[in-house]
Amino acid sequence: MGLARRRRRIVGRRSVRARIALACAGMFLVIAAAFVAALYTVVDRSFGPAPPHSSVPASFARTCQTAAANGTLKHDRALTAQCQYFLGAANQRTTDLHELLAWSLGGLAVATFVAGILGWAIGRRILRPLHKVTAAARRASQERLDERISLDGPNDELKELADTFDDMLNRLDLALASQRRFVANASHELRTPLTSMRTLVDVAMAKPTRTTEQLEVLVGRVREAVDQSEALIDGLLTLARSDRGLTTHELVDLEAAAQDAIDQVATAARRSNIVIDADLSPGPTLGDRVLLERLAANLLDNAVRYNLTGGSVSIVTGTSNDASYITVTNTGPLIPKVAVASLFEPFTRLDGRASNGQGVGLGLSIVTSVVNAHHGDLLAEALPDGGMNISIRLPKATVGHVTMHDSRPHR
Repeated sequence: MGLARRRRRIVGRRSVRARIALACAGMFLVIAAAFVAALYTVVDRSFGPAPPHSSVPASFARTCQTAAANGTLKHDRALTAQCQYFLGAANQRTTDLHELLAWSLGGLAVATFVAGILGWAIGRRILRPLHKVTAAARRASQERLDERISLDGPNDELKELADTFDDMLNRLDLALASQRRFVANASHELRTPLTSMRTLVDVAMAKPTRTTEQLEVLVGRVREAVDQSEALIDGLLTLARSDRGLTTHELVDLEAAAQDAIDQVATAARRSNIVIDADLSPGPTLGDRVLLERLAANLLDNAVRYNLTGGSVSIVTGTSNDASYITVTNTGPLIPKVAVASLFEPFTRLDGRASNGQGVGLGLSIVTSVVNAHHGDLLAEALPDGGMNISIRLPKATVGHVTMHDSRPHR
């Protein structure tokens, strides 16, 4: 058994309150011991030099000591009187110093014990806020995150600790509420295509005879439902990947990501006669290439998908003030300003849930998550004539030098 383990078994677990009491007693003991030593020294010197270094001749002191040792002192009465006076003064001096030391040490022991008791009582009062924090932490759970300490008192370290714990509970409450809402929405969205596929299969199997044309229609609709489920799962995986932070850091050019995104939506844009105006300049940044390419693709896909027939999309990339940016502007239906922030929540669109086959409702929420992971800024605004303008700024990166910003995206 190690020395530390043996000491813990003998002494036991010492609480912070016990440590405060021991610290108070220890500090008092050290200070009081120094004071007693100084007092003893002052009193000792005030009595004058001790014999035989006093004003009594050294030879006389030796004569008294020699006569007392040989037993001849009692035969000389004059010498006996002088020696008794001399030796009595020395003994009195020694007795006085001994009593002073004994009473001082006794008082020091009692006062040290009293200091420990007072330290124990004071520790209880000092640690009372910590007990409240501990009790709130024990009561808090996923089902009960409404517990708050709300500590009153001076603005000291303990109140700062309690306020920090309350802020942490607030963040956990919001995060868990958002998670529960996300899980509920995801469950609903995943159930929709599965229910649709089950209904199609049940209806087809309920018919006594099934033609080839009917089966082809069934397969096509099931394929659409499968594609919708796959898109939803892909979006959820991307969102989870960006939410857990960056695992890779490489130099990525927003210009190249925007050009790839344009190529992906070109067919859909031509189908709706949407004109894409691109003004692309190099926009280097440091981050996850897959996530940044998905960011640009989602922005262009959102701008084309929720546009008007014959509308337009403008995309601009470049650098400005130590930041790389990508800005996408599109025409489209009028968007209330109060609804802009909600569009960046999972499974949220202007017309409610993603249920009309236009998408799964994760595009802009993935954009927000990617921006958060890269410590960027996001600014979105509804245009007066309809449509939106979304501008994203990411930390600029150049070869050999990286400029990072500790900022949060704005919605």
